[in-house]
Amino acid sequence: MAMESGKASYYFETYGCQMNFAESAALKLTLDERGWNAAQDGEAAGLVIINTCSVRETAERRVFGRLAHYAALKKKLRGRQNPLFVLVCGCMASRLGAKLAENGADFIMETQGGAVFTRILAEIEARLAGAEWQAPQMERDVPDAPLSFAPSHHEAGSFRAFVPIMRGCDNFCSYCIVPYVRGREVCREPAEIFGEVRMLAGRGVREVTLLGQNVNSYSKDGLDFPGLLEELARVTADTPVRRVHFLSSHPKDLSLRTVRVMAGNPVFCRHIHLCVQHGSNRILAAMNRRYTREHFLELCAALRAAMPGITLSTDILVGFPGETEQDFREILSLMEEARFLYAYMYHYNPREGTAAFSLPDRVEPSVKAERLTRVIELQRRHTAELLTSRIGDCAEVLVEGVSRKNGGEMVCRTERDEMVVAEGGAHLTGAFATVRLESLSGNTLRGCFTSEE
Repeated sequence: MAMESGKASYYFETYGCQMNFAESAALKLTLDERGWNAAQDGEAAGLVIINTCSVRETAERRVFGRLAHYAALKKKLRGRQNPLFVLVCGCMASRLGAKLAENGADFIMETQGGAVFTRILAEIEARLAGAEWQAPQMERDVPDAPLSFAPSHHEAGSFRAFVPIMRGCDNFCSYCIVPYVRGREVCREPAEIFGEVRMLAGRGVREVTLLGQNVNSYSKDGLDFPGLLEELARVTADTPVRRVHFLSSHPKDLSLRTVRVMAGNPVFCRHIHLCVQHGSNRILAAMNRRYTREHFLELCAALRAAMPGITLSTDILVGFPGETEQDFREILSLMEEARFLYAYMYHYNPREGTAAFSLPDRVEPSVKAERLTRVIELQRRHTAELLTSRIGDCAEVLVEGVSRKNGGEMVCRTERDEMVVAEGGAHLTGAFATVRLESLSGNTLRGCFTSEE
């Protein structure tokens, strides 16, 4: 590359779901392969990449705030030898491309296609390699490339990794913007998935998380999701990979065969994120979720019968248009039956372009806020009760790293997705160990190591 050493540097800001973080990791690999250097912050970088989320309005507002920050930074740095470029990718790029350009984005990438990204990098490299820099006159619209999956999404040196197995969504839940910004479901070739997992195992990765907007709807070349899990259990046998998660699961697509495969293979974590959204059948139908509360609770019972001790987490949406107090109370009653370890709780936020955007009978903001408070309070109680019941047990944990609050303590996680803190040294990072659970502080269990790997 015809550039001075160290001249090209990048900085990432990634928002939203785990898929965005996996895709950012894949883009970093491309940058590293081309000789770019990672910068400590945006001010020191030549290229800032903002990977965005459109699920909620607050996430979009934050990105516009970051664009304003970088627009001001560009003015401050005007005239320096190496200019600052801003690339916006992810869901907001698909939804609000022109508006992002108006607010200072130099490049907008609607897909994660390698050809698109390498084209952008080639243009920036050509400008950086020039003897003199002039204000950029760049294309705001980058043509779409065919959707492809990167060969690797692994952060160098990490003992955990995300592996996307599909993208997009065909469900069109009435409140959700994802199908419009991510597109229809596209599944990855099985050989690519198994190849990436084998590569990760060869690098010593201990934990793999399979990703998809609707992960258990995977189907490719005659292989469905439980079949994929069965093969992954064989691929990971006798390798350093000892834990496999998957996100996110739609209740209408979680089959009893998947439950049986999980129960029969200890590599699959005893935790599942199963997004219920609501407890009222009337509201679930209006959301176009295509299952009932009864079906959801039957799934919870089947999971617990097959894997005693498994923990469940979920998403809960309050204040959907037309939600009555009785509808809301059905959320609370479902929570009492399902007993989630934790939940992502939020109130309805209208997203222009979705079917629910034009629905009448919107719930007053004050009512939504009050109902959300009640949901949060109930979930806090359930979380405390479930974690308290674990005190006195011994659990195998994966040691994630040194605690930011106390350098003498290590942050760990059980296969049930419970967070544990125990005194120990940094040499334990990435290792499995046994911890005796002794007390609870907030939502974190505290314990002591009884054995190390």
